[in-house]
Amino acid sequence: MTMLSNNFRPTDDDGRAYRVALGRFATGVTVVTTMTEQGPVGFTANSFNSVSLEPPLVLWSPAKTSSRFKTFRDAERFAIHVMSIEQSKVSYGFAKKGDAFDTTNWETCKNGVPLIPNCLSRFECTRHAVFDAGDHAIVVGQVHRVSTRPGTPLLFFGGDYGTFAPSI
Repeated sequence: MTMLSNNFRPTDDDGRAYRVALGRFATGVTVVTTMTEQGPVGFTANSFNSVSLEPPLVLWSPAKTSSRFKTFRDAERFAIHVMSIEQSKVSYGFAKKGDAFDTTNWETCKNGVPLIPNCLSRFECTRHAVFDAGDHAIVVGQVHRVSTRPGTPLLFFGGDYGTFAPSI
């Protein structure tokens, strides 16, 4: 039996240790997009989850410290793109700046939301609810249109990008 080697309370002074512990959970990588009066904006996020099948709801959680927080908290319409391994540079671009649309082809849907092609899945949403959640917000979107394709996912683990390897 393997014992955990580092035990601590997440309220202790070492916030970095808590972030490292959270980073032990591999997540998918998404890019969330919306349109503003100044143009399209994107946000790389790994805090994506399904909420409900009926009605179809998903959530993601932007950090309040982000310069793009208010834009996404207040967005009426947005799209969540599940990124493929081939899109790591696109994802990295949106992690650094919100206007990284010059790193990829994109188009707008009939509702004016910027869409990134070739992602594994894409969920076109309208804002359903926003909840305060400490240093983040929980943005719940009602899904109105889904696009999907087969492919290899882009994953985030321990601060690095990678992919999934089947165990068999």
